[in-house]
Amino acid sequence: QVQLVESGGGLVQPGGSLRLSCAASRSISSPNTMGWYRQIPGNERELVARYSSDGITNYADSMKGRFTISRDNAKNTVYLQMNNLESGDTAVYSCNLKNRFGEYWGQGTQVTVSS
Repeated sequence: QVQLVESGGGLVQPGGSLRLSCAASRSISSPNTMGWYRQIPGNERELVARYSSDGITNYADSMKGRFTISRDNAKNTVYLQMNNLESGDTAVYSCNLKNRFGEYWGQGTQVTVSS
């Protein structure tokens, strides 16, 4: 199985930015989709953004325009650039990989947006 390791979370003030990274432990078979999900306290886990191996991206409506997903396939890594963060973005953000072998999750990284 592929291991996914997230990094880049932390505490940021409203209006600030963070860049999350998710590195896979080995090369990823194609076709595949890598993405980010989040779980806001008291809510169910929700999709943030995803990026397929053929270059197609999808965003949740509430994040579109503020968040940008990108991939570095040579490094087996997916990123999430988060700008203009709001208090409502506070959540645990988790990396997800889907391919023909199954679905895999990282351990999650905490993002806290607070004054």
